[in-house]
Amino acid sequence: MSALLSLDPAHLIALYGYWAVAVVVGLESMGIPLPGETILVAAAAYAGATHNLDIAFVVLAAAGGAIVGDSIGFWIGREIGLHLLPRYGYRIGLTEERLKLGQYLFLRHGGKVVFFGRFVAILRTMAAFLAGANQMSWPRFLVFNASGGIVWATVFGVGAYTLGTSIDRFAGPIGVVLLVAAIVAGVAGFFFVRRQEQRLIAEAERALPGPLTRRPLTFRRAHEARKARGP
Repeated sequence: MSALLSLDPAHLIALYGYWAVAVVVGLESMGIPLPGETILVAAAAYAGATHNLDIAFVVLAAAGGAIVGDSIGFWIGREIGLHLLPRYGYRIGLTEERLKLGQYLFLRHGGKVVFFGRFVAILRTMAAFLAGANQMSWPRFLVFNASGGIVWATVFGVGAYTLGTSIDRFAGPIGVVLLVAAIVAGVAGFFFVRRQEQRLIAEAERALPGPLTRRPLTFRRAHEARKARGP
């Protein structure tokens, strides 16, 4: 780990090749703040300039690292976050009602968060954990996680391979724009939820009746819970 934190991406690529890409991207996806996108771009540009690496394997390493790392982050969220939040969440204002609201919102929009979160620096380290903690179903998570990882690795990998290091001129601004958009959307969503909180909590209770669930959520299970509860 210390080597990953102290060495620059170019040095890591020269030393470890595809493994550097897979490990750094995987650790970032688990929640460790490492430069996953930077090492993907650097490895792809290096492959295009020197042909010492095969771009197909660079993309495969990045996509594989993203999928595996996110999967581990998901299960950490499922096993740890699910136990910690109901127990200690009230200390930061996360009552059971609000935790259920989070599950409901993730049930409706979790796929978008997982897929597009792959393209936003901050969400890359958090989306999988949040998906697990909010009981997103594993098959649904896997579909959006794999799709996002493959598209992200292909877009940035092939782009860097084709354009070389000049893709940094585009990747940087694109990342900033997406980050700003994510922040704006997050702030807008926060104020919307706060203003509509009671209505949304009631909607979440109708969709997910009963105590806070510790089982993976699906629309079918929510429908069955409503039927079991009755009108």
